[in-house]
Amino acid sequence: MPEYDADLLVIGAGPAGLTAAQYGARANLKVLVIEQLAPGGQVLLIDVPENYPANIQYQNDMGIKIPPRTGFELARDMHDQAETFGAVFLSDTVSEIKKEGDIFTAVLTGGDPLKAPAVIMATGAEHRSLGVPGEKELTGRGVSYCATCDGPFFKNKKIIVIGGGDAACDEAQYLSRLSPHVVLVHRRDRFRAQKALAERVMRNPNIDIRFNTVVKEIKGEPAAGPIQRVSSVVFERSIGGGSEKNEESADVIFIFAGTLPRSSQVSSLGTKLDESGYIITDHKMASSVPGLYAAGDVRSGTFRQIVVAAGEGAVAAHNAAEYIDRLRGATYG
Repeated sequence: MPEYDADLLVIGAGPAGLTAAQYGARANLKVLVIEQLAPGGQVLLIDVPENYPANIQYQNDMGIKIPPRTGFELARDMHDQAETFGAVFLSDTVSEIKKEGDIFTAVLTGGDPLKAPAVIMATGAEHRSLGVPGEKELTGRGVSYCATCDGPFFKNKKIIVIGGGDAACDEAQYLSRLSPHVVLVHRRDRFRAQKALAERVMRNPNIDIRFNTVVKEIKGEPAAGPIQRVSSVVFERSIGGGSEKNEESADVIFIFAGTLPRSSQVSSLGTKLDESGYIITDHKMASSVPGLYAAGDVRSGTFRQIVVAAGEGAVAAHNAAEYIDRLRGATYG
């Protein structure tokens, strides 16, 4: 086999990538993880992952109540655990993945290309924008995609949350602890979030819910000097066979309108993708390209939860290890 830099390249360090790194290293593979931002992915944006198994408040033997781990703490622990088993982390961006023979090459923007016989794509997905006037111009100036990052700056302010899935409902719950003036706007007549989460939001007195409503424009006005900040939002609400528009003051708007897969790196390989661009795999997390696996939010059809991403990462690493053994002629059973 030609020379290579690692046995297994893991692209992305969210829950799927971090778990894949741990399982790959435990299988005695030389694992290199490439992450363009901080390890943890979208887990870093979650206040408390309350549906992650065993992540609950408990009382220790001394009677002290121990709170559940935050998203940041959970991500840190997963990263440290993978490192303990020998996974190596590199901060860089992969622009493209190529394959020649049995060896993949990850093209980096900040350094030399890296080679390995197997790759796990755990690149996740990025936030989808609304594409309305004012959104791009006011991003970072009252338009945000991360409640736990920016929410504390808007205590007791008028907060608009856009979306109807798990992320929107979860973040609205978090923001309702910072302000009693939270408006949750969804374009349909019901939430698509998990039932328990949606019902909790419906019962929350700090959240005003607006169904059948869409954002048409985000407006700003100077806050200090020439720099604009969000001042109001223009809504359009469907009523019967018609609609009505209204403009409402706001201090901040948090947008959770779905995600777009980060799968462009594998386009030159001819990897099979679904109609939305997510990577199609079998039950072993194997893509249509031998040696290329996908796990977590970038994979087609997955249930986008931390626990699922972690499980898929473990499965991908296990099967990648078996694939590498077959390449080396060291199969078992």
